[in-house]
Formats: sequence, C-alpha cells, structure tokens
Amino acid sequence: MAGNFNYSNRDHKFIIKEWLDTEKILNFDEFKDVYGMEDVDMILDQGVKVAREIVAPTNIDGDRIGVRLENGQALVPESFHKLYNFMQENGYGNSQFDPEEEGKLPTILHIALEEFFNAGNPAFHSYIGLAGGSSNLINSYGREEDKQKFLPKMFSGQWAGTMCLTEPCCGSDVGDITTRAYATDDPMIYKIKGTKCFITCGDQDITENIIHLLLAKCEGAAPGTKGISLFIVPKVWVNDDGSLGERNDVSTVALEHKMGIHGSPTAMLSFGEEDNCRGILLGSPPDESGRAEGMAQMFVMMNGARQGTGLTALSIMQAAYNYSLQYARERIQGKAIDNPKGPRVPIIQHPDIKRMLVFQKAVAEACRAMLAKNSYYIDLSRHSPDPAERKMAQRRIEVNNPLVKAYPSDMVWQTTCEAIQVHGGYGFTEEYPVAQYARDSKILSIWEGTNFIQSMDLVGRKWTLDGGKIFAEWMAELKDSLEKHKNLEGLAREGEIMAKAAATYGGIQAFIAGAFTGNIKIVPLYSTRILRATALLWGGSLLLEQAGVALERIKELGEGHYDYNFYLGKVKTAQFYIRNIVPEIFNIAEVVRDSDTSAVEIPEEAL
Repeated sequence: MAGNFNYSNRDHKFIIKEWLDTEKILNFDEFKDVYGMEDVDMILDQGVKVAREIVAPTNIDGDRIGVRLENGQALVPESFHKLYNFMQENGYGNSQFDPEEEGKLPTILHIALEEFFNAGNPAFHSYIGLAGGSSNLINSYGREEDKQKFLPKMFSGQWAGTMCLTEPCCGSDVGDITTRAYATDDPMIYKIKGTKCFITCGDQDITENIIHLLLAKCEGAAPGTKGISLFIVPKVWVNDDGSLGERNDVSTVALEHKMGIHGSPTAMLSFGEEDNCRGILLGSPPDESGRAEGMAQMFVMMNGARQGTGLTALSIMQAAYNYSLQYARERIQGKAIDNPKGPRVPIIQHPDIKRMLVFQKAVAEACRAMLAKNSYYIDLSRHSPDPAERKMAQRRIEVNNPLVKAYPSDMVWQTTCEAIQVHGGYGFTEEYPVAQYARDSKILSIWEGTNFIQSMDLVGRKWTLDGGKIFAEWMAELKDSLEKHKNLEGLAREGEIMAKAAATYGGIQAFIAGAFTGNIKIVPLYSTRILRATALLWGGSLLLEQAGVALERIKELGEGHYDYNFYLGKVKTAQFYIRNIVPEIFNIAEVVRDSDTSAVEIPEEAL
C-alpha cells in the first residue's frame, strides 16, 4: 500500500497561488520576513515527499499491528515511534502550536501539509494534533505557573495531550457526565474520580507523559453543561520544577476494538481508583449559582478538532480517489461501448467508471475549497492588522465550522465506496488500500460532535446568531460571488442552477422559521438535510469561482500547454458538481416543505 502511495499537490498550488489571496496573508507581520509566494512550491513539494517516503510506510503497521494493551500500558507500533520523532525533529510536530515559535506556517499552508500526512497514515495525526488543542487551552486559560510547567514539554513533543469528554453513561449529552472533582487544601488542585471512554490517544508509549484535559463537575455545580469545569490531569504528576513525579492514579482499563484507525489507541481511562488522582482547575471555580467555565473553554479545542476531522475526511477521500484512478487506468476489461469489435480497453474508458471517478474528484475539490477558504479566514482572524477584517473573518468562521466538519465526514464514506466500486471485487479485499480507507473513514461523522449536532448548531444557532446578521452576511457574500460569476463563458447553465439553488435555500430558511413555532420536532428531523443543502450551495459557489480562474488561464495558455488539462479539469469538475450534485438542494427543499413526520410518528413497536 505504501509503496505506490501517490498524491498530487497541483490543486493545492492552484488554491494557494491562484484562487485565494495568499500573498495578503504572507505580507502580515507574522510571516512577511519568513515566507514569500516563491516558497509555496517548495513547502508543498516537500510535504508530499514526507507523506510518501516517511508517513505512508507506517500505515500498514498501524492497520495490521495496531495498538495493544499489556499490563495497563498501550503499546504503539515501533514505526510510529520513529515517525513521531521525525515529525518533531523536522518542524512538523508540536512546535507548530507554540505561539512564540518563529517560522510557523500560516493556516492556509499548514492544512495542506496536514492533508498529505493524513492521507499517508490517517491513524497517526492525532498523536500530534491533540497536543495542539490541549496546549492551546492551557495557554488560553491556565495560570502562568501552569503554562511554565506544561507548555515547554508539550511544544517540544516530549509530552502529548488529549481531550477527555465522553463517559460510558453519556456521549453527545455531555451535561450528564458523572466524573467529579473534589476540593483540596489547594484551591486550584482537585481530586478527580470517574471514568472516561473513547479517548483518542488516551494512552501510548511514545511520550513520557500525557496531559489530559478533562471535564468534570465540582461539588455543588449546576446541573447540565453549565456546571462543568475543565481540569489539567497529567498521567504522571508534574512537580513544581517541571520534573516528573509519581503516577497520578490514571489507569488504562481497556482499548476499543475498532472498525478502523487501528494505529490510534482509543482508550477507556479510570481516574482516581486509588483516591489519588489530582487535577488542576483551568480558570475559575463554579460561581455562587454553580455555573462553571469548562464547556466554553473546551469548545475552543473542539472547534479546532472539528476542522481537523473534516480535513482527515478530505485526506482519505482524496487518497481513495487516487488509488481508484490509478486502478482504472491500469485495469483492462471489456470493450468500448461505441466500438464493440475493438480491443479490450482500460476500464477508465467506460462511462460509468468515469462518472464514479469525477464524482469523487468533484466532492474532494469542493471539500478542499471549503476547508481552504475557512483556513484563509482563520489566518485573517488571527493576523490581520485591521480589527474590522478580523471580526468579519471570525463571523464567517462561525458559520463555516459545522459545514467543514460535517460535509466532508459525511461524504468520505460515499466517495470511498465509489472508489471500492471502481476496483470491482478487488476493492472488497484487504490487499487493496481502499478497503482500509473505508474502515478508517466511518468514525469521522461521529467524532467531535456527531453530524446531527453540527446540523443543529447550524440551524438552531448559527442561523440566529447576532439576530441572524452573521448568517445573512455569509449568504450575502455567497450571492455576490454567484452574481460575479453567473456569466462565465460556457457556464451559463451552471450559473442558472446556482442562482436557483440560492433562491431555493432562502425558501428553506423561511419555511423552517415558520414551521419551528408549529412543531419543534421539525427542526431536528430535517436539520442534517439542511446542513447538506448549505454545504452543497457553498461548495458549488466556490467551485464556480475556481472555474472562473481556470477559464482565464485556459485563454492565456492554449491547448498545447502542459497544464491545459489541469485547468480544463477544474472547469469540468465544477460543471459536474453543479449539474449533478448541487440539484440535491431542490429535492431537499421539496422534502422540507412537505414536512413528513412519519419518522417520529411511527410507534417503536412498528419499527
């Protein structure tokens, strides 16, 4: 599998150098003396090389050897140790999360590298990525002494991090957690008691310590999510001078036997079995009404993890597509339908195979466009010297977050199934990599808040933020783009479809606003489909923008240029997405207006 790992960065170069105004980002103070546009190709080429030569060879070990539990310790394949050390030593590791680190990449470039690495080994990235989220929480909410104690070794990669939310009694309904924190003589240190499950990288033998960011409730806390606090709970206690002390009464009870992502340990952890687990409170203790700060703090980490989940989905769908494209070019079977007496041909010449390939390509490029545009806004929100521009970018991110998590992680299952179908019976065997990609991908729609939760965040919250102004601004930007690109040469029909889709989406919004007051169950019954419609609309608009850029380049270059087919592919991909995938919006609108409630009316006994 690793030996023939292939990945192109041509679309990434197009996005960064031709579609988005990356030069603006690189001219911000944080980057202007470090990077220029002339560095982009080198950074992306080196990233693909690392993915192919260093990361991908570990993938088979992760899937087939996996992680095992011996005497309470999770043991990771040896190749993962070497890979982890390589990434830390070569600037691809935890140092990227250090706000003081010089030479960090802007997000728009960083996510491209993460995509390559995730495609090479989808199970590996969490070992590094989770340290980023947990260190960011400590940096944002910890006391100065906490920062000095934990962050240097987390940024160096000596220590890893996790987020500990889920419990056996509750998954998505975090407000029902039973893990408790009991006050001690030190007002910032609490004794922790409870069990957490489904903890990604909850235990491993790569780093000497793991810093868990754990949700728990203090005595007297308010019920539900408003009473949750957040604690730093090291696997090994850290002394005041930063040295390691005794084990902190955190034990690994079990590792989950998962469908995929076998190289990433998913642990059940027990805290305080011997009444000696200590945690350091982040922020303030619950107020007089029992309200605490933990969930608001944890959302800072979760929002980053949601974009990371969508990016992993994109990585897998692109890798699976690459393998199916390679197979379709090499597999000889059947004759061309318009030449039945001719020779046997590669299956890529059969119309339905081409349809499956372009479906994968179109969805992947739409997802990449969404993630790249959101990353561009992240860079603006963090680094623009203009406060108004930072505010605008943050408002766009509010709407984008549920979309960039849910849409790619929903679609990766569908696109990878098409990759298997292209392989025929061979795709159903483990000798071909697409089978593993299918197994690895399914968790992504469940991770970091199920996609239903993302849809309720969009419809129930993002639609109404700031009196509805934030979403209205998002829609206005999208419509402005459609108006600008409605008359592209050869794409008039696509412009018509997108204009109709935008109007139809407005009708969905208006209908739901009225239906909500009549039957509250209508919103959760249809919210996942509404999120899909939102993503389809956004994805179509972004691909139409890219087609406009590609058409200009086609005019400049002519058919004889070596890059002509790339730009033609961008145009044809946009056409396919808008004419074959975006029209799902019209069906969703009809279904929403019909408001069939049979799914909630059917008795349990009838199921």
